[in-house]
Amino acid sequence: MSDRVIVTINDGIAEVRFNRADKRNALDREQFAAIAEAGESLKTADGVRAVVLVGDGESFCAGLDFSIFGDMAGGNGAGGENDRGNPGAMEDGRITHLGQQVCWVWEELPMPVIAAVHGHALGGGLQIALGADIRIAHPDTKWSVREVHWGLVPDMTGTFMLSKVVRQDVARELTYTARMVGGREAYDLGLVTRLSDTPYEDAMALAREIAGRSPGAVRGAKTAFKHLFDESAAEQFELERRLIGEQIGSPNQVESVMANMEKRAPNFAD
Repeated sequence: MSDRVIVTINDGIAEVRFNRADKRNALDREQFAAIAEAGESLKTADGVRAVVLVGDGESFCAGLDFSIFGDMAGGNGAGGENDRGNPGAMEDGRITHLGQQVCWVWEELPMPVIAAVHGHALGGGLQIALGADIRIAHPDTKWSVREVHWGLVPDMTGTFMLSKVVRQDVARELTYTARMVGGREAYDLGLVTRLSDTPYEDAMALAREIAGRSPGAVRGAKTAFKHLFDESAAEQFELERRLIGEQIGSPNQVESVMANMEKRAPNFAD
């Protein structure tokens, strides 16, 4: 397994640590591959009763890496279909492409997943956090549904997951504006389950509490919630893929990237 994500299992708790602190755990191709592989490895891990997601360093995950934005600005999309870590790559039998799977894999796990969020949870980072059952966040965490800022649409299960955790009008406003939201507002809106000055410590404490319950009962409860939660997921994920496919490499999307990189106002065509 890649050292980009470190999985440690102790006393029934799997800690999944995003290990790219120098880039605020931003998502390049290797990071996409490593996160999905880490999640997949826990599906059959013996004795795991709870999972904690955490970002090393100053942030949980700051979203897409600039290397991918650079490719988009050059009209190259996110890579070839067979490239390792291409977020647009599909596997037979899945309802997700890789970019969606790094978020959805936590919903597929049979045990509860807790995200300990600090620093930044932007774009893909926010969507990964939404894939967890529970989110414990520092009040100073910055959240953003960032995709429109880069001329994109949320395509990492974001439209589906947002619609499940916040009101529809709130989901739309956050998506259309791409604005930054502080941790306290994120809690008020419903993005965050609990605020904490020590989110990692509190997430681990909650994981220990869950791990002390009957594993069959806890897994059964997650299965029941998942049955209600997953309705229409496949159709929505397919729609996300189609919509972002229409945007990647389009003149306005390239202009969004270039304007942000050059720190100027964009000049969009209607």
